[in-house]
Amino acid sequence: MNSFVDPIQQEVDRLYKSHYGKMVATLLKSFQDSSLDMVEDLVQDAFAAALTAWRRDGIPSNAAGWIYTVCKNNGLNKIKKDKRTRTLALHDDGPVAGPAFKEPMPGEKPVLGDQSLTLLFACAHPDLSPKVQVVITLKYVANLKVEAIAKALGMGIDGVDKLLLRARKKIKEEKIFLKEPDPAQLTNRLPIVHKIIYLIFNEGYKPSTGASILQEDLCEEALLVTKALLDSKVGDGVTSALYALMLFNAARFKARSGSGGELLDLEEQDRSLWNQSLISLGCDYLRLSMGKDVSTYHCEAAIAYLHCTANDFPSTNWTLIASLYGRLLEMTPNPFVELNYAIALYYSGQKIRALDMLNALLQHPFLHQYYLLNATLGKLYLLEGNAVKAREFFEKTLRQPLLPPEKDFIRRMLGSIKEG
Repeated sequence: MNSFVDPIQQEVDRLYKSHYGKMVATLLKSFQDSSLDMVEDLVQDAFAAALTAWRRDGIPSNAAGWIYTVCKNNGLNKIKKDKRTRTLALHDDGPVAGPAFKEPMPGEKPVLGDQSLTLLFACAHPDLSPKVQVVITLKYVANLKVEAIAKALGMGIDGVDKLLLRARKKIKEEKIFLKEPDPAQLTNRLPIVHKIIYLIFNEGYKPSTGASILQEDLCEEALLVTKALLDSKVGDGVTSALYALMLFNAARFKARSGSGGELLDLEEQDRSLWNQSLISLGCDYLRLSMGKDVSTYHCEAAIAYLHCTANDFPSTNWTLIASLYGRLLEMTPNPFVELNYAIALYYSGQKIRALDMLNALLQHPFLHQYYLLNATLGKLYLLEGNAVKAREFFEKTLRQPLLPPEKDFIRRMLGSIKEG
């Protein structure tokens, strides 16, 4: 097996991951009459040129500046070739030109101080749909390629391309990447930014479909962006609560699968594998988040805290968790929260009420075909000793769309009935 690692490819990939979106945004400001498509082509071509040139000449001391200069020069050449006559808002500061690659001048006080955050707030434009917001954040802030976005979100490459095509048109028309956010926009868009980060983390936290490294990268990206938001002082108590929630969930990442790759539920997980440093950090940020306003992220973080700090599954404070889910249900009434509320009620001892709630949810037009509801009913009936009902719901779950790890988990549960 060839274990050769190409240091040039590694450096180009690293720079792509850290600078792609910043370069696109910088060039858009420099060439304001150019389309987003053209600018992205310039950046892609410059990264390709870096691979060839650096293998011949070595990696330059200012690699990011080198790539940006190639982008800028190629852009100027293209414009001259196209015989454009408009005055360009371009300032030639040498190889390191562009706000993405220089430290702020003394006395400069940018609103965010981090161009990645500026892009994040641009991606949170209220005229964009939540799905578009997530996809363009993954492309221009997390700097993921289309193939990686498609795999991470369970979409086809064509679907991502079409969505980006529509998004680019909107970005161009609204000049979304050209406008620096003012304080009012930051305040108004902060809840949207929270939701984008939350959705990205949750996409990464889904059971693995063979892309576990990529999924873990999504969770890490969500954590890094949230920490930058907090460090910028733009984040608030809700941001701290969201950060705590993600830290608690990330702490359990390594324990969610067994040695054979099988999916393990919370009751089966080896708690010695939980990352205590992340749990401790989550506790710190949960404390920092406390204030007069209580958000849904506060409730979810508190629930995750109770799970992470319990010695084992039976000793978990299910009564308090049920109370928190009840509060969450009041804040955001929806059947998915109600499902979790019913589970917490069951483990808190209110078994009849919980099963009544879960069976009532079967009347919901979507949830009756939702695998988690049917799998939950299967497990709870198994715990109640009703093998007939348990088998019925597990078999129903297997007829629904499932990821391979989820399907294996249900088969394992079904097998436990046959053996019992």
